[in-house]
Amino acid sequence: MPSGLTGIRRRLVVAWHAYLRFTARFVPAIRIGSNILGVATFAGSIVCLTALTVYFGFDHSVSDYRHIARLLRGCQILFIVNVLYGLLLAFRRTVCETRIIKWIVDLAVLATLLPLVYPRPEHPWIGILDQILYSNKFLFPILGAYSIIDLSFGIIKMLGRRTNPSLILSASFLLLILVGSLLLMMPRCTHGGIDYVDALFVSTSAVCITGLTSVDVSATFTPVGLLVLALLIQTGGLGVMTFTSFFALFFSGNTSIYSQLMVRDMIYSKTMSALLPTLLYIFVFTITIELVGAAAIFLCVHDTLGMSVEDELIFSGFHSLSAFCNAGFSNIEGGLSNPLLLKSNQWIYVTVTLLVTAGGIGFPILVNFRQAAVCRMKRAWAWLRRRRPPRMPVHLYDLNTKIVLVTSMVLTLVSTLLFFLFEYDNTMDGMPVWHKVVQSWFNSSVPRSSGFSSVNPASFLNVTILMFLFLMWIGGASQSTAGGIKVNTFATMILNLKAIILGREVVTAYDRSISIPSLRRAHAVIGLSILSLTFYGIVLVGLEPELSPKALVYEAVSALFTVGSSLGVTSALSIPSKILLCTAMFLGRVGIISLLVGVVGVHNDPPFRLPSDNIIIN
Repeated sequence: MPSGLTGIRRRLVVAWHAYLRFTARFVPAIRIGSNILGVATFAGSIVCLTALTVYFGFDHSVSDYRHIARLLRGCQILFIVNVLYGLLLAFRRTVCETRIIKWIVDLAVLATLLPLVYPRPEHPWIGILDQILYSNKFLFPILGAYSIIDLSFGIIKMLGRRTNPSLILSASFLLLILVGSLLLMMPRCTHGGIDYVDALFVSTSAVCITGLTSVDVSATFTPVGLLVLALLIQTGGLGVMTFTSFFALFFSGNTSIYSQLMVRDMIYSKTMSALLPTLLYIFVFTITIELVGAAAIFLCVHDTLGMSVEDELIFSGFHSLSAFCNAGFSNIEGGLSNPLLLKSNQWIYVTVTLLVTAGGIGFPILVNFRQAAVCRMKRAWAWLRRRRPPRMPVHLYDLNTKIVLVTSMVLTLVSTLLFFLFEYDNTMDGMPVWHKVVQSWFNSSVPRSSGFSSVNPASFLNVTILMFLFLMWIGGASQSTAGGIKVNTFATMILNLKAIILGREVVTAYDRSISIPSLRRAHAVIGLSILSLTFYGIVLVGLEPELSPKALVYEAVSALFTVGSSLGVTSALSIPSKILLCTAMFLGRVGIISLLVGVVGVHNDPPFRLPSDNIIIN
């Protein structure tokens, strides 16, 4: 017996060395074959996702289902060949470029081969397993998951060719908007159909997390349509490239250094080693907050709206996602101004306000919170173990975090107080004092980002509308789901004004000086926002001479700064006006400066210094 095992072991060693010699001899050919198969798999992933979308989004005849099934079967075979090729001929490279979770997906793809080579048995050993492996409920999700991962990895690899990050970001949003508009037009997404311009408008509003809509969401979209809308909001809120980078890095694990550097700059990760943990933290935090928010909203509305439990769950999940992403969409008639909600215990408004605030605070600040929490936990653990605690950073919370938190708090307090005073005897007339306090806090928080409303903005006093215009202009924090020029920019402008008044040459805050590039960028953002608002306001008023100029200017501000609040004229706009607002929402989401930098490119200063001179500014 030992001699037999020795012989088998010897044969295996010989076979292994023969395999290594073969792969080493034909390395160029194997690499070429791998590249060709990679391109084919990338194209197959696009075809697969398209086929799945058509399969679930449209009603088909029996013959159509057969054609789609054949197309998906072809994609399945292509994926299986790609996995087997990597395992058999490029094993080492496949291992280096694959994480454990990607291995699970690859093995699941190989498991789909079982029905092809082994027909379904009449008497299976495990009935449940048999029902899973031999059904489309297993095949379709696996094909979709593999396609998404492969597409993400391919896109990130293409970024390694030193493509302009600003253009990539803008193109990703534009592509998502176009794809979303086609998805929303699928028959299963709407009750009675939708025009393409309206579908484009809603898709742009969802991806750009604005909340403006030219149709009644609750009456137009089916549960499938709401699911598509929720996916567009989630992807647009976190950012297309954030999703793509997460799938590529977390599931595949190996991308070019340049790609990782670009992704690091997009999510403001401080180090390369913290790139994947930062992405993972953003996703886990987002999902956790949305789940907790959905549970809280469900408890607030249970047995309040006269819905079934299933409808209440859909309502809670959709509003939690919409609130955290600062989208402002609602799937019930009247939105959050529904009388049943308005007369309830008000806790739903408290919950939504907290979700909106969490989404508008900015991911860099959330990452800073995590770093501070980890540092404090390490010190506490060292104290419990009676060891010397690690040294605390000089600045546990960075300058950006302090400025955003203080400025946001001041804006919230002041706007809440002013709304309470302005609308006490107007839109809030007849409410209990507690309801007025909650409604003041809610309605003064949402204009800076989400666009929700519990009372009709068209009924506001003119002074309240002016305050709302100012709040919409400011928006939320940088690198958040909110719009506007950002709280960071507004605070920088105020600090610069303070320095000028005091005659100081250096702008400081919290014992730190603000860099000149930050000041220049802040003033550029403010200047471009005013110019853009002027342009869109004038053009929109010119296109709609029969509508109220006040309402049109309000609409332009809401679209450009991706808020979603409206005075009720969105549905009455003409097709050119809707397309115009689509461009405003797009520019407001991607950033005009980022787009201009991407188009024009970076031009370095000349190697010589020009003489300086002063411009009279008074």
